[in-house]
Amino acid sequence: MTVQSSEKSSRRGRRSSTMGGMPLNDMPWWRWRSNVRSALHMLSDPTFQRNVWLAGVDGFGDVTDAVYRLVEDTWLDNWSAEKYVGTIFRDSQEAQLVDTAVLRVLRIMHQVGPDAPVSAYLDHHAWPEAVHSARDAHVALATSDGDDPDAAPRTLEVLRIMTRAA
Repeated sequence: MTVQSSEKSSRRGRRSSTMGGMPLNDMPWWRWRSNVRSALHMLSDPTFQRNVWLAGVDGFGDVTDAVYRLVEDTWLDNWSAEKYVGTIFRDSQEAQLVDTAVLRVLRIMHQVGPDAPVSAYLDHHAWPEAVHSARDAHVALATSDGDDPDAAPRTLEVLRIMTRAA
C-alpha cells in the first residue's frame, strides 16, 4: 500500500482521494482506522444511541458490534494504541485518546456483559464518561481526516463498501 506524501495529507487541509468523505490510502492501515473511527463515532453519540441502538434500527449493529470493530483487528483490548502510531493513528495524542475510550468502554462491557441489552450500557453509571472519551477520540480522528465529526454515523453497509474500495 502506498502512503501519500505530506503535500497531499489531509492534515494540511487538503484531502487525499476520498470515498464518502473518508481519505483513502492516507494512512497505511486505513481500513482498520475506518473501523475504529466507525465504532468511536457510534459510541460517542448519545442521540444516535437512543434513536438507533435503543430503538433497534437495522443497519448499524449494536454496542457489542461497535466494540468489536474497535478492537477486532487492532487488539486494542490487549495492548496500547501507541503501537499503531504511524499506521492507524497519526500521533501519540490520537493513540492516547483511543486508549482512554477503549478502556472505559471495555470496563463497562465486562461489567454488563457483551450480550446485555443496549439499555444496560446506556443506563450504566459510567456510560457518560465512556461516551465523552469516545467523543474526544472520534473528534480528533475525524478532524485529522478532514471529516465533519458531527455528521451522522454511517451504516455498516456503507462502511463495508468504503473498506472494500480503493
